[in-house]
Amino acid sequence: VRLVESGGGLVQSGGSLRLSCAASESIFSIDTMGWYRQAPGKQRELVATISRSLKANYADSVKGRFTIVRDNAQSMVWLQMSSLKPEDTAVYYCAAEGTDPASAIDYDYWGQGTQVTVSS
Repeated sequence: VRLVESGGGLVQSGGSLRLSCAASESIFSIDTMGWYRQAPGKQRELVATISRSLKANYADSVKGRFTIVRDNAQSMVWLQMSSLKPEDTAVYYCAAEGTDPASAIDYDYWGQGTQVTVSS
């Protein structure tokens, strides 16, 4: 599965952005779609995930500000970000993760990332 992110950019503190992740094939069978981010000098961290049953999970730092949406029919995942803070500045990556039911082998696919910069 190839994942392509878009929607990043420069925004002022308090502003909003919507990131998009387009998958090259159906994500219906993908266990978990997610967004991660990596700030300069820091490790990559989970931002939000959403399961096949559309159960969402968020990092404490973004709860109440970010919303993850998954549309299997369109093979798309979005991350709506509001009330952005300078500490949200990072490269944001889309990921597809799970376990193949036939082989029981874990898989994970990653996009190239999109830069989000929040100015104070």
